[in-house]
Amino acid sequence: MKKLGFFTLVFFTLIACSTKENNFKVSGSVKGLKKGTLYLQKIEDTMLVNVDSVVIKGDANFVLEDYLESPQIMYLYLDKVDNVQYDDRIEFFAEEGEVTINTTLKNFEIDAKVNGSANQEKLAEYRQMMRRFNDKNLELIQQNFEAQRDENDSLLLKTNEAYDQLLKRKYLYTVNFAINNKNLELAPYLALSEVFDANIKYLDTIYISMTPQVQKSMYGKELKDFLQERRRLEKLEAKVTEE
Repeated sequence: MKKLGFFTLVFFTLIACSTKENNFKVSGSVKGLKKGTLYLQKIEDTMLVNVDSVVIKGDANFVLEDYLESPQIMYLYLDKVDNVQYDDRIEFFAEEGEVTINTTLKNFEIDAKVNGSANQEKLAEYRQMMRRFNDKNLELIQQNFEAQRDENDSLLLKTNEAYDQLLKRKYLYTVNFAINNKNLELAPYLALSEVFDANIKYLDTIYISMTPQVQKSMYGKELKDFLQERRRLEKLEAKVTEE
């Protein structure tokens, strides 16, 4: 009887140890939403998966939860029942604790206000600057189109040079932004998602500058693995060239 009790205790102890309590919560409201389902999503093994969901029936408030091993990009996805096509997925940087997202049905993505995450705050700052780069890029595309239409070679050369300079400025801004936020998991995320094809010395600089805690994070480990693979491929290319 005592043995049975002992094994029962061990069994339930193992279950308790293997079940991790949620350490992340996202709550908020979608103004104008009467019916639909909200999903909390994240990338796992290159696949976008649902980790929690809530059915909305009249009350536009919601609460979704998950367990995070490390801060990471997540998504709030709205599956509507009105068959009207809106932007329906909000990207945000999740980290342990609580994040609030308030938005509207009409402009689900554009009107989203996300609060509660230090990584998200800096990501929003970065995205704002990127919109300026993108606006300038659109101007150059228009100028390039007009130059080709008018067969204006001098203007075409000028716009191509301006585009190259803009691209360099964008890359350098991203590298410096990551370095200046070396204590946030946003740093390796930007290296992997925005400047992965940059000169490896810039990526190395980002990784070396990161705090030990960030280096051990999910994106920190992915950046380390990515750098190792880049070095391996570059060595292989150099060897082929020599032959």
